[in-house]
Amino acid sequence: MIAHPPQPSTVRVFVALAPPDDAKDELADALQPAYEKYAHLRWNRIQDWHITLAFLGELPVAAVPLLQPALARLAADRLSLGLGLNGGGHFDERLLWSGITGDLDALHVLADEVRTTVRDCGVTFQERLLRPHLTLARGRRGQQADILSAAASLAGFTGRTWQAERLHLVGSNIGRGPGVIRYRDIESWRFAAGS
Repeated sequence: MIAHPPQPSTVRVFVALAPPDDAKDELADALQPAYEKYAHLRWNRIQDWHITLAFLGELPVAAVPLLQPALARLAADRLSLGLGLNGGGHFDERLLWSGITGDLDALHVLADEVRTTVRDCGVTFQERLLRPHLTLARGRRGQQADILSAAASLAGFTGRTWQAERLHLVGSNIGRGPGVIRYRDIESWRFAAGS
């Protein structure tokens, strides 16, 4: 008999948008000097870059199927958003981010609709103020100056405008052991045609 590892009973979940690959590559090129100078920071993998609309935290695995049809309907009824990546900043001198530009009013409306949809599915989560950003790296104690310097190095960055074409339900392995945080799409849904 083959023993299989037990399946987790919970999953860490959030709802997000993701920039297209060429927009991420554009930012990664701008970050190249910071990657080299601050290699000791905990850099997020480019394929994991996302803009969180609602962080749901640890949910029972059984809650995920309740969310999927409702989020699919929401995406099908909404137009895609024109967004861009712009500049850099930090939260508490510990987290490096790139800013978001474009149709921010529609982004906030979409985030509100996502959160309402999740609550209507019976899923409770801690409400957090939406501060649109794309997380790039985290620093440990004593690395605050490096985070500040890396953020300053992005001050002149302005990426091209792109369409956020899909709504993503994402799971992560946070709290599942040491190492890099990994994200995976549980499912994603295409928005209606462009705005």
